[in-house]
Amino acid sequence: MKIFISADIEGVTGVTHWDETEKNESDYRDFAHQMTLEVKAACEGAINAGVNEIWIKDAHDSGRNIDHNLLPKNTKLVRGWSGGLYSMVQELDSSFDALLYVGYHSAAGTNTNPLSHTMNTTLDYIKLNGRYASEFLIHSYIAAYLGVPVVFLCGDLGLCNEVKNINENIVTIPVKEGIGNSTISIHPQLSLELIKNGVEESLSKKLSECKLELPEIFELEIKYNEHANALRKSNYPGAELIDSKVVKFTHNDYMEVVRAMKFLL
Repeated sequence: MKIFISADIEGVTGVTHWDETEKNESDYRDFAHQMTLEVKAACEGAINAGVNEIWIKDAHDSGRNIDHNLLPKNTKLVRGWSGGLYSMVQELDSSFDALLYVGYHSAAGTNTNPLSHTMNTTLDYIKLNGRYASEFLIHSYIAAYLGVPVVFLCGDLGLCNEVKNINENIVTIPVKEGIGNSTISIHPQLSLELIKNGVEESLSKKLSECKLELPEIFELEIKYNEHANALRKSNYPGAELIDSKVVKFTHNDYMEVVRAMKFLL
């Protein structure tokens, strides 16, 4: 079995402030280490479930956060950013049996993580068909386009609840809850145990039940922090300025939506 793990940091247990996510800050090192350990726990659970090939996308900020030396030898780590369309699932293709997420967080426009955002912090929100779009949803639709099931996610409680509403068969492990600018986190060691067991469980189920269905049409709506940014972005072919800070783009091919986001975000 061959799986793909996409890893972020804002959904890792304990992470509460931007200083804990940024490479040049003194608080960063400990939380990047916990990010690595949570990815390692996911790998161990996958190996217990019979997985023999694991690809990991380091999908936070610089893409250079995970210590590969701490991961199992059957892993390949994608570091940095290629500039390709798939972004946080770079190198995912139809050859993978499953996609898993570690350290993921709630969407921009939601209040369930003090670090809630989608793709970058210059946006008030991204919506797909009227739903606040998390990085989970954006990239899971890419997986659906490729026919790859999404089987597991760990992160904040708000996102886990969203995932269950989308597909109740996906195994979710909430490792923290956001309240205002605070978090309530489970113990780091407990998170590793739960992630390892959760991944093993997720890969032992009927994977086809975890495939997401793509809508027939996609209405992308982006609200920017600055009205000038919205006006500039509205020049993308097919994009429409519908309010002073809001741009809309509609298409029936999700890859065209992904392509549009590459330029609109």
